[in-house]
Amino acid sequence: MVATMSIARAASITLLACLGPMASMRAQHGDWLVDPAPYRARVETTADGSSLTLTNGLVARRLRLQPAVATVALDDLVTGASLLRAVQPEATVTLDGKEWKVGGLVGQRVGNFLTAEAEAALRPDPVAFVCTAHGPCPVEAPFPWRVRREWLANPRPWPPPGVGYWFEFRAPKDGPDVTVRIVYELYDGIPLLGKRIEVHNRGERPVRLDAFAAELLAVTETGSTVGGDPDVGHRDLRALHVETDYAFGGAMEAIADNPSVQWLPDPDYATQVHYERQTRCLLRCAPQIGPGVDVAPQATWRSFRVFVLVQGCGDRERRGFARRRMYRTLAPWVEENPLIFHVRNADDASVRAAIDQAATVGFELVLMTFGSGFNAEDDSEANVARLRALVDYAHGKGVALGGYSLLASRSIDAANDVVNPATGKPGGFARFGNSPCLGSEWGVRYFGKVRRLFEATGLDVLEHDGSYPGDACASTTHPGHAGHADSQWRQWETIRDLYHWARGRGVYLNVPDWYFLSGASKTGMGYRETNWSLPREDQLLIERQNVYDGTWTKAVTMGWMFVPLSEYHGGGAAATIEPLAEHLDHYEARFANLLGAGVQACWRGPRLFDTDTVRDAVRRWVSWFKAHRAILEADVVHGRRPDGRDVDWLLHVAPWLPTPALLVVHNPLAVAVERELVVDASLAGPIRSVQFAGEGPTEAVVVDGAGTVRLRVAVPACGFTWAVFHR
Repeated sequence: MVATMSIARAASITLLACLGPMASMRAQHGDWLVDPAPYRARVETTADGSSLTLTNGLVARRLRLQPAVATVALDDLVTGASLLRAVQPEATVTLDGKEWKVGGLVGQRVGNFLTAEAEAALRPDPVAFVCTAHGPCPVEAPFPWRVRREWLANPRPWPPPGVGYWFEFRAPKDGPDVTVRIVYELYDGIPLLGKRIEVHNRGERPVRLDAFAAELLAVTETGSTVGGDPDVGHRDLRALHVETDYAFGGAMEAIADNPSVQWLPDPDYATQVHYERQTRCLLRCAPQIGPGVDVAPQATWRSFRVFVLVQGCGDRERRGFARRRMYRTLAPWVEENPLIFHVRNADDASVRAAIDQAATVGFELVLMTFGSGFNAEDDSEANVARLRALVDYAHGKGVALGGYSLLASRSIDAANDVVNPATGKPGGFARFGNSPCLGSEWGVRYFGKVRRLFEATGLDVLEHDGSYPGDACASTTHPGHAGHADSQWRQWETIRDLYHWARGRGVYLNVPDWYFLSGASKTGMGYRETNWSLPREDQLLIERQNVYDGTWTKAVTMGWMFVPLSEYHGGGAAATIEPLAEHLDHYEARFANLLGAGVQACWRGPRLFDTDTVRDAVRRWVSWFKAHRAILEADVVHGRRPDGRDVDWLLHVAPWLPTPALLVVHNPLAVAVERELVVDASLAGPIRSVQFAGEGPTEAVVVDGAGTVRLRVAVPACGFTWAVFHR
């Protein structure tokens, strides 16, 4: 049925996992990326009670309990590598202008390594907060999530299974009447640790929390550089990938949008190789501004959450797999992946027609797109009644309905925009030039209106564009923050709380920023918008390149693409697919590109079909996708990158599914080709046979010792083919 459709090309490719010691380790212990089940998290305490270890067989974090609490080891149990070279405090808090260390041990002679003898000689820091109690706790769900199971082919447990452990610290005698609780988490089946801190004010007056660091780790350096930039050649090979849910910036990338994750030179590391002592091997997870908040008497304040993923292997595919597994573990809503029609006009007739078409072909969501006239800030009775009727109509057809709202990348006015601390006026420093402050009077009204509209109408989806990008604000008159010091923290709390509220109501979130750990399901896959004004044939290949590149760090369900059914950024008739019946081959090629990769797009225009023939073609593609949805929405092994010179391909893998792998191959050439592909199927688990296009005979395959399979594939001119693997 779907065996031949237009698209890409390639030659033989061999994609090898890490070999040598890593391969032998995996053979001995079992590959956690294939079967994570044996690696259950637990807490182990030494017989003498001197230390405690959180471990799951993949990673171990050992904390000394006596003579004081401190992390003294962080070990990659797969490679056997020690990732910690020195002791740091477990956290720091700056209270009423004075910084305090929380836990930790002092007296280490050199910062290169920590031997058992050196560990035994460490002593408590006399001016640090001291641990007074500790105990186990369950892994916490940081907010409620109402699952959209109809969009979730591969459901996962929430909160993620694992173990938690807390330590409570009191200040020294001359310190404030404050306790600090540190909560650690370790998750099953993945070398991933979580951490957060809580500050409880036990006194009778407010305490100002000026700053904090939730994680401090003196990490073993990745490489040795004597001079120049110490990160050259090493940055992408760090053994730790670290993220927090304090993420913003507008770059749609984890590293760029995590300003609280800082790799710094260690001022105490005097014995390092780098001549200027600038090796960035001190991990510090802390806000760059503030939080600058008052903790009221008897109140408890909570930090953001820190997540540390151990990546001992240098292989790009395995590192990407591990990161994508991390998102699926911590934020399983990223696998909600509805088929979305972006209707260009939000009037009743256009929306109802879009709902009818979506229901006819099997699309699951109609979104009143940017520029459609949908206004999330209009919570008037008339608009609420109109939208409620449209929602009821959509739900009656089995279709969800949502809308678009622009937040930060615009200006409101001088009274409500973020204020430049250098000038005392708006402008000249914000991420988007000018931006409203989420704590301004306008911001307070905006968030109230959005919540009321979604509560009153039952809308299913919020596409929130230009989300909070991290701008601080020096205003002292905005009701949502006191001044510059607390402005970033308070604005982040505002956007975080909206997203947590939305997920608790089952509202799906499209957010073109890195808000996955706060509840967003999807962001841009990574593309240049003006490319959708190029001729159709250019868009086709660039689209596959964008998907190939974007899925190294994003799961296929985490990034959206874009299809200009009608004109978007110009380009006229050559760039668009309307009239659909006149460009059906290209239209089907876009379905092969995107659904074949398990990726959803903003299919933006006035309609999904204009003739019965087009309707039937769209319905066939949607039916094919839904029949194979679970494996198409699972992970991918990257084959050959699209370049227009030969076939390109991806392999979907999910060893726990009845169909453990599905291969998609595109041929951009004007002639039919046959190619032998050398496919790395090691992450699919055991396989025995392959069946092309879901029909015809099942052919036995030979898997070599590296987990690779040689396949002979035939792909029609400007075409597409696919194959499923069986155990």
